[in-house]
Amino acid sequence: MATDWLGSIVSINCGDSLGVYQGRVSAVDQVSQTISLTRPFHNGVKCLVPEVTFRAGDIMELKILEIPGPGENQHFGDLHQTELGPSDVGYQVGINQNGTGRLVKKPTSSSSAPQNIPKRTDVKSQDAAVSPQQQQCSKSYVDRHMEPLSQSKSFRRRHNSWSSSSRHPNQATPKKSGLKNGQMKNKDDECFGDDIEEIPDTDFDFEGNLALFDKAAVFEEIDTYERRSGTRSRGIPNERPTRYRHDENILEPEPIVYRRITVPHNVSKEFCTDSGLVVPSVSYELHKKLLSVAEKHGLTLERRLEMTGVCASQMALTLLGGPNRLNPKNVHQRPTVALLCGPHVKGAQGISCGRHLANHDVQVILFLPNFVKMLESITNELSLFSKTQGQQVSSLKDLPTSPVDLVINCLDCPENAFLRDQPWYKAAVAWANQNRAPVLSIDPPVHEVEQGIDAKWSLALGLPLPLGEHAGRVYLCDIGIPQQVFQEVGINYHSPFGCKFVIPLHSA
Repeated sequence: MATDWLGSIVSINCGDSLGVYQGRVSAVDQVSQTISLTRPFHNGVKCLVPEVTFRAGDIMELKILEIPGPGENQHFGDLHQTELGPSDVGYQVGINQNGTGRLVKKPTSSSSAPQNIPKRTDVKSQDAAVSPQQQQCSKSYVDRHMEPLSQSKSFRRRHNSWSSSSRHPNQATPKKSGLKNGQMKNKDDECFGDDIEEIPDTDFDFEGNLALFDKAAVFEEIDTYERRSGTRSRGIPNERPTRYRHDENILEPEPIVYRRITVPHNVSKEFCTDSGLVVPSVSYELHKKLLSVAEKHGLTLERRLEMTGVCASQMALTLLGGPNRLNPKNVHQRPTVALLCGPHVKGAQGISCGRHLANHDVQVILFLPNFVKMLESITNELSLFSKTQGQQVSSLKDLPTSPVDLVINCLDCPENAFLRDQPWYKAAVAWANQNRAPVLSIDPPVHEVEQGIDAKWSLALGLPLPLGEHAGRVYLCDIGIPQQVFQEVGINYHSPFGCKFVIPLHSA
């Protein structure tokens, strides 16, 4: 009786540890309760051994995927290679009450076994009748050999045919359009009709196949053909249109000229801006002549003092912290600035700067020594400064002993060099060096000897003088001199300021 099942294609589920095996039944031993499969597949992969034997205790579920026809079980070893695998549709051996046996189609949903497409056969029907002898044999085999297995054991038969033209007489056949079903069947045959070949062991060599394609030679051939025929394709790499970013100009820019300012004499020192423009230094005589010509054309001393005061105060406010320091939340931390001014035009520029700082809620202490006669520009600036909350002192004893936030130096003037020997001048220099506050010099002169107060920053007007290292970092401010005034004194001038009134200069 067990020999009736020889040659059947079965699927044996041995649980998670051993997996699922598929193959043809080659032997069934009723005494030792073992079953052997030839040409087995383990989890969809063909085994290296030709035959595998299972004990009944290791089998959790056994499904019959295909039952051989009459006379096939004796020659199952000579059959053609067949792709094995579970299907969503199987057959379970059942016994009716009237004693007749038949295969009942039952869908399966086993996800543990691999699903391979079987070969097409010429079977015209999906269901087949079972003889009483096979029925009795199958019932006896199930009762004796499958008893130790789990409760969900069943025998299922593989659905060998994709055709739905013939069905079991006991099953109802739904009505379908023959034309539409025929078209769908033809499409299925075209797509799935070929036999499945064995999967190659090696992966596809993408890099090797890509190296066989000489892209440069192909494009060169296309380019040569287009030059001869006068046509143009869409994908020539050498003729692709230039793509611009949102911050690039479409028009070709002109070459940048960095030396836009030239002076009529030899330049002893040159500076450059952050954008790379070259700013040459001028001598004190040429600078004095430039201011004199500008005053003749209407840029009076009062206007120049006002512009210098505004630019110097803006730079000082930035050095004091800008909006982080000067805001309504920091009223208790008002910065303190000490102004050291001499009795000359340079001192008047410092007083104008102090007035603007006082207007911006900065605590300003102005030091100016007493003189019998003062310049008119100084008198006018002192009159305006007195209307602010700034403090004016004439004695160094009234200056703060604690460090201040910033010291603005306006003591030196080239035309009043004798003031450097005065006691008040030496005392002011000593106080500035002892206070250890950073120093900003406004329009400092060029000294042949070492300057008394070393500045951290220096602010030049219009064009810089050849300042030394003691001037610190040099800044340049725009005091409103027109371009034709520069040309009148022999300076070819183009403004380096851009959108600012105060710019930093770097030694070239």
